[in-house]
Amino acid sequence: MSKGISSTVRYDAHPEYTKTMNTKDDKTYTDSGKEMSRRSFFKTLGAAGAAAGLAACGSGNSRSAMEEIPSGQMTYRTNPSTGDKVSILGFGMMRLPSVGGRSSREGNEEIDQEMVNMMVDYALEHGVNYFDTSPAYCQGLSERATGIALSRHPRSSYLIATKLSNFAPSTWSRAASVGMYHNSLKELQVDYIDYMLLHAIGQGGMQALHDRYLDNGILDFLLEEREAGRIRNLGFSYHGDIEVFDYLLSEHDRYRWDFVQIQLNYIDWEHAKEINSRNTNAEYLYNELSKRNIPAIIMEPLLGGRLSNVPDNIVAQFKRREPEKSVASWAFRFAGSFPGVLTVLSGMTRMEHLQDNIRTYSPLVPLSGSEFSFLEDAASLMMEFDTIPCNDCKYCMPCPYGIDIPAVLLHYNKCLNEGNIPASSQSENYRKARRAFLIGYDRSVPRLRQASHCIGCNQCSPHCPQGIDIPKELHRIDAFVERLKRNGQ
Repeated sequence: MSKGISSTVRYDAHPEYTKTMNTKDDKTYTDSGKEMSRRSFFKTLGAAGAAAGLAACGSGNSRSAMEEIPSGQMTYRTNPSTGDKVSILGFGMMRLPSVGGRSSREGNEEIDQEMVNMMVDYALEHGVNYFDTSPAYCQGLSERATGIALSRHPRSSYLIATKLSNFAPSTWSRAASVGMYHNSLKELQVDYIDYMLLHAIGQGGMQALHDRYLDNGILDFLLEEREAGRIRNLGFSYHGDIEVFDYLLSEHDRYRWDFVQIQLNYIDWEHAKEINSRNTNAEYLYNELSKRNIPAIIMEPLLGGRLSNVPDNIVAQFKRREPEKSVASWAFRFAGSFPGVLTVLSGMTRMEHLQDNIRTYSPLVPLSGSEFSFLEDAASLMMEFDTIPCNDCKYCMPCPYGIDIPAVLLHYNKCLNEGNIPASSQSENYRKARRAFLIGYDRSVPRLRQASHCIGCNQCSPHCPQGIDIPKELHRIDAFVERLKRNGQ
């Protein structure tokens, strides 16, 4: 494995923002009571982060997307609990490649183990050392595929993160949850877990926290496993009810969280609650962790791919500013620019995804103040589009009626971003847009898995971290498709 240049950032290095206590309206307040505008906060963060990044990584940071993939230049952050040097790019093993060449969705497509091995080898060679999986990913096959790929390398060369994903009531007993934990060790072919997470805390509120982790003694068991060294870092991933997040942080002295995984990107930083009232803006989540010096691990930096497939007029703005950089790289730089971030996860299905992210983080050039402002403006523009907030997490899957829910929702979003959702048959581009939507729909979603098969059983919505009323959206899309078909007759 290539050794990268360490880019360690102290969590107390920039007190003007790491000590932020709370926010309201468009103001940010520090523990000294000093008031800062949000733009001033971003400007300060950008300037300080850029200085730290340049000092750690040296000069010559201008990189073209056409250049050779850099090796030995990965940016690392130091975990204050264990001293781990963690690559700022983390490999999310949720959307593994399938033999058919697509992302392995709900497990009905065989994982391409050879490609997984190849991508893991490439990641390690280029400095990526953090790999995140779960018993719930790829219909229970992700941990096995991850274990096969990583076990071919020295154990000291990688860090494994997995989760206690005891979602179903049948897994809430102490015996079932402990069994799931031991099975993870077996599938991953390891005798200790580097980063262990309580999975999707917040879904189901405080009652679910009690049922899954507190009343059955499982959290106490995990704390004992950490004490014994079989878990090196213990944390949780957060989705949903903010009461649960606040409660667990209020008990930080008792549980001593080593890290917390949150959803953070340049849309959710300010606009998460506007998209879904159940969500909490990432600004609040990050600040609450920062003031306790708890490292943040970032999930959904691309909002399930939505920030790599933005509306065409916004793509043009990105390209005018950085013609040779990918649209996705802006989102990854945003997430990595916060000093309290330990690693940024990316579910990389194809080699080109991995290569582009390695370019972005080898080394990370933190955003400047003006670039933060640019992304803030871009986020406001994107909020004007009525996209469905699907992150392609697949927690809604499998559908008992075979519908590929994420594929349906994401196709609709893609066409909306590209201007292929005509308001009426009188629209100027109606025929072109109609053809693009219908042909693309059949190509991306097989007929038997399209929205027309939804009966409204609603087994999906309770599992959606974004709070989407999935049957309502599926019926709306199906009605739209039927109108397009009728108008073409």
